[in-house]
Amino acid sequence: MICMPGFIDTHWHLWTSVCRALIQLDDPRRGYFPVTNALGQHYTPEDSYRSVRLGLSEALSAGATTVQNWAHNIRSPAHADAELRAMRDMGVRGRLAYGTPQGMADDEPMDLKGLERIQRQWMPNDGMLTLGICSRNVGDTTNPLRGNISAEIARIDWGGARALGLPITMHTSGPSPVKLLERAKLLGPDVQLVHPLLTTAEERRIMHERGVSYSTSPTGESRRPASAGVIQFGEMLQAGVKMSLSMDNTSSYAADYFQCMRILYNLHQHRIGSRILLTGRRLVQLATLDGAADLGLADRTGSLTPGKRADLILIRTGDINIAPMSDPYTALVSFAQPRNIDTVVADGRILRLGGAFTALDYASVLNDAAECVAGLSTRAKWT
Repeated sequence: MICMPGFIDTHWHLWTSVCRALIQLDDPRRGYFPVTNALGQHYTPEDSYRSVRLGLSEALSAGATTVQNWAHNIRSPAHADAELRAMRDMGVRGRLAYGTPQGMADDEPMDLKGLERIQRQWMPNDGMLTLGICSRNVGDTTNPLRGNISAEIARIDWGGARALGLPITMHTSGPSPVKLLERAKLLGPDVQLVHPLLTTAEERRIMHERGVSYSTSPTGESRRPASAGVIQFGEMLQAGVKMSLSMDNTSSYAADYFQCMRILYNLHQHRIGSRILLTGRRLVQLATLDGAADLGLADRTGSLTPGKRADLILIRTGDINIAPMSDPYTALVSFAQPRNIDTVVADGRILRLGGAFTALDYASVLNDAAECVAGLSTRAKWT
């Protein structure tokens, strides 16, 4: 087997996991954003719990041991409690990025009192869970279903998070807001941006100087039209911007970090080739240690290093899609699939063994998810 660190996901909307039952690939009216926005406004805390638990079940099956839960539908402090409880119950390491609810007015600041209560009551814990915020887009009206705030509202939201010592993450899937954020003096090493698609060389220089990091989600980003930009992974590396890997969601496609690395490599070779060298070893580092560094956890996880916590996976190399194996990095990037993952260990606890969950009642997870979808559909009047 290959023994390696568990995958570290730095941007995943776990609350949308149950919505996969209603999303259709070829119908824009039933696409990811219309469905999740419509249903999201009817979530109860129990819906949040069940959806996060479903998503994390798939995360473990895919070999993820750490996840930044990008929770941009915290409708109340009880919803935040529910998402944290699901993360704790599933046994993963991770960060809750506390966000604003779907449908919230753009001129209304986020619930900073609720954020402070969550920090006071949940942090510190046993070291498995940390806290941050996910911000609405700043100065971009590309996607009104997800919220677009002014720099003035961002100063309130981000200032409240910084007063609590919490990091910030934000989407940049529309026109790049980097210069706007720089003029507003909002950028810093506590900021992670998501979807590196439309930045300029000057903006990449600014991000490098300010210590800003970027999370890329190749599976989802590769589905976007050409007008949305290209995945600028090579350009980010060349500029010295810190990078990490993420799934984004599993309501539109399955969790597969091997595929993420493959797509990223293929698109890089197609666009840039050997001009900026990208190796299998570098891609595996992106999916593990770089993610730990992005989340401030590199002293605890991300590599098989004495003194770190035991977050690791074992991958069978005798399976038909891998064997016979030579270079392990080539095997991981070119051939491996989630079904090859035999064992998943998080913080020394064996959560999957022989390709099966060791304690999780998966039938219960599926039943709860189905009930959740039925209830949400009824309340949202979604047919």
